[in-house]
Amino acid sequence: MEALYPRRGGPKNLPIAETLVDDDDCPENTRAKNKPKLVILGSGWGSVALLKQLNPEDYHVTVVSPVNYFLFTPMLPSATVGTLELRSLCEPIRRIVQAVKGHFLRAEAVDVDFAERLLEVSQTDASGQKVHFYLPYDKLVIGVGSTTNPHGVTGLEHCHFLKDIEDARQIRNKVLENLEHACLPTTSDEERKRLLSFVVSGGGPTGVEFAAELFDLLNEDLGRSFPKILRNEISVHVIQSRGHILNTYDEALSKYAEERFAHDQVEVLTNSRVKEVRHDKILFTQKDEQGETITKELPMGFCLWSTGVSQTDLCKRLAAKIPSQTNRHALETDTHLRLNGAPLGSVYAIGDCSTVQNNVADHLVTFLRSLAIERNKDPEQMRITFKQWREVAQGVKKRFPQASDHLRRLDKLFEQYDKDKSGTLDFGELRELLLQIDSKLTSLPATAQRAHQQGQYLGRKFSKLVQAAPGLAANEMDYGDLDDAVYKAFEYKHLGSLAYIGNSAVFDINGMSFSGGLLAVYLWRSVYFAQSVSFRTRVLLAMDWSKRAMFGRGM
Repeated sequence: MEALYPRRGGPKNLPIAETLVDDDDCPENTRAKNKPKLVILGSGWGSVALLKQLNPEDYHVTVVSPVNYFLFTPMLPSATVGTLELRSLCEPIRRIVQAVKGHFLRAEAVDVDFAERLLEVSQTDASGQKVHFYLPYDKLVIGVGSTTNPHGVTGLEHCHFLKDIEDARQIRNKVLENLEHACLPTTSDEERKRLLSFVVSGGGPTGVEFAAELFDLLNEDLGRSFPKILRNEISVHVIQSRGHILNTYDEALSKYAEERFAHDQVEVLTNSRVKEVRHDKILFTQKDEQGETITKELPMGFCLWSTGVSQTDLCKRLAAKIPSQTNRHALETDTHLRLNGAPLGSVYAIGDCSTVQNNVADHLVTFLRSLAIERNKDPEQMRITFKQWREVAQGVKKRFPQASDHLRRLDKLFEQYDKDKSGTLDFGELRELLLQIDSKLTSLPATAQRAHQQGQYLGRKFSKLVQAAPGLAANEMDYGDLDDAVYKAFEYKHLGSLAYIGNSAVFDINGMSFSGGLLAVYLWRSVYFAQSVSFRTRVLLAMDWSKRAMFGRGM
């Protein structure tokens, strides 16, 4: 009865869902009612990795997401042209949640009250009315992803995006629509060329893979169903603001991809920036041989906008409530993935919506203050020996694992920044050293790989916190920085990057880069096949690839 008639409360006097409708469905659910409440926002890579890592007996788990499926995003470009079916990339999120005896609410997170630990949730009911209610939490994990970054360009209503299943469906329909219109006898030559001009704005993995898939469709399958004359009119263009496409990959791979596209007659426009998108053309700027910026036009019948990420409305709202959140592109967390500015140990952020803050130099101030207090000295007058420098470095490595690569030769670093050759480092010298390391620590990439590792990390840490809770309580240590007490800081390990570039693939793995034809494509497929979240999706992927080989793409 409590689940059907929840009490009201909170800042907005909304219903508080302290008990959910299915809390008494089975004995396991009933036992979990009194467990710590873990609420997870989103059903993407980070959230699913976290769910798969949790012990079913540890938490009362609730997942809140506006979509009721997990989407295998790396292969989304393949679904836009019929290489794969859309359902082959989706796994119902309820199946994954059931494995941890959790609950799922198809709704949208609107706001968070950090003081009372209440999540405001919104959903449209059966009558079409918006309803709001609170969901209490002990731990909240924000994994809501990101939106596409417009970069201040006007006219994006004429573009398509590629973030979810509906985007892929719309792209497939638009490509077919343009092909059908191009076949009409009333279509002029100029209009036909415009309809068959496909533009991709953004030369990252998503943009490049979509351009490759689109070219394969038009080159391999078009002649089976459409007049062959259309093939001569089709053009595919990739607009990239940097000097190379796939600019985060090894330079040799970027050049190989560009050469492959040149061979396939896919035009790559580098050092170009889109200025405006109109319904029938794109205006972009490009530097000429004299270095002067000139504006060019490109007729287009279709444009995919794939240029970086931006914050969702929820993340913007939360960042505005917290003064320490100064990053305009993502929520900042510490190295334990805790949201900066939120009550310690209660709110975490993972995936595209977050960025791990690297403030190595600030850690120095904390260390020197504690050392100065022990010696009754001013921190800024302190000088540290090589032995003390090794202690500082060990503390930095523990708190900021990403800095480990830059702290390998401690003796050389000490010698380099001991400018007065005194055998000690003063406050200024040490701060300069750590600021230099700070500058080398780049933001983690907004990829499925990073989100997956962060989800796994939180799952393991949450299990450790539950295991350690009785001992911490017995020793009256169940407060303060418990995360740091029971588990290490998050360390991202880049396992490599790969991309499909049209019956060929490129790999950049652990400093080794290679590319190739059909064999590389099968290897690319094998990697993603292994990463699929269920046996069901693996079977569907294998069937789709087999159907494509035998019958062509299912447009």
